[in-house]
Amino acid sequence: MLTLASKLKRDDGVRGPRASNPAADSTRRVSVRDKLLVKEVAELEANLPCTCKVNFADPNKLHYFQLTVIPDEGYYQGGKFQFEIEVPEAYNMVPPKVKCLTRIWHPNITEMGEICLSLLREHSIDGTGWAPTRTLKDVVWGLNSLFTDLLNFDDPLNIEAAEHHLRDK
Repeated sequence: MLTLASKLKRDDGVRGPRASNPAADSTRRVSVRDKLLVKEVAELEANLPCTCKVNFADPNKLHYFQLTVIPDEGYYQGGKFQFEIEVPEAYNMVPPKVKCLTRIWHPNITEMGEICLSLLREHSIDGTGWAPTRTLKDVVWGLNSLFTDLLNFDDPLNIEAAEHHLRDK
């Protein structure tokens, strides 16, 4: 079985001994985040909701991509909503950073693109926050659900939008 360490040793044998330059060495290492992302992106693409599409501007940078959600039911049916997802180096110990790029009147999304979704919080009071066992698939399904079953008017981030809904659905 070929492992990353044995591949690097074999490649060094072909190219000669490694330079003692630590900067050159660090460019060859694959981070834990990137190893996880290779597996998670494949799983995500295989289990993507029919209302979602992912777009990687650079296929070599799996830690940054855009998600498009096109709800097929509910208040936001027919809309097209773009999200920017950036996976930090400390992933999977910390959640991805997500921002809504589409200006929207939504109780759980501010007009500036901030999102209220418990699984995107490191520390959540209700215990449903981020955990190292969560994956990108959970994030995408959670964002998709903000337009259907996770639409929350009782604990809004955008209070004006929630109050408007209560006054005039």
